[in-house]
Amino acid sequence: MIAMASACGPAPATVVDDSDSTTVAPTSTRTPRIVDDSGRPDITFDPCLDLPDEVMSAAGYDAAHKEFADMPMGSYTFLGCSYKGTIHIPGVLARYGLIVMAGNASLEEEFKKNGDVATPTTVNGRPALLEVGTNGNDECTYVLQTDFGIVLFNRLYHKDHTGPVPPSEWCFGLEDFIGTVEPLLGN
Repeated sequence: MIAMASACGPAPATVVDDSDSTTVAPTSTRTPRIVDDSGRPDITFDPCLDLPDEVMSAAGYDAAHKEFADMPMGSYTFLGCSYKGTIHIPGVLARYGLIVMAGNASLEEEFKKNGDVATPTTVNGRPALLEVGTNGNDECTYVLQTDFGIVLFNRLYHKDHTGPVPPSEWCFGLEDFIGTVEPLLGN
């Protein structure tokens, strides 16, 4: 068994190679960068620190230029990380922006807020929502439930052509990526 730690921040995720398959183990708990006085749970997953750069790069996102995108709101908080990326789809070059946000709001609150565009689903057995077009066209969001609240993966398709992007392409390949990183979220 070979273990490698990522070089991004304290208490990084660990990649474990069992010779037959590679799995990504969840990170250890750390003190969150931002806390609020809401009485809600502390956020124990930090997208910029807990998503290994090599995993994000392999998925087509520019981990070398990720940016913190935090949102302390008083009654709840979100720790965020934004990525630019290019994912190649046969015959089409698709450019995407990805924002990953971990917050201490609940899945039920998120459904109440965006229920008109949200569909309940699961990712690797974890309760989740799929939100298509939350803030407009060309956008796809997966919201996964955690012990502290939720983690949102919001991807925006930046079209490089005139005319609309078919809604079937807004979420293309995103579910596979989410399934790969879901174990990193912990419980």
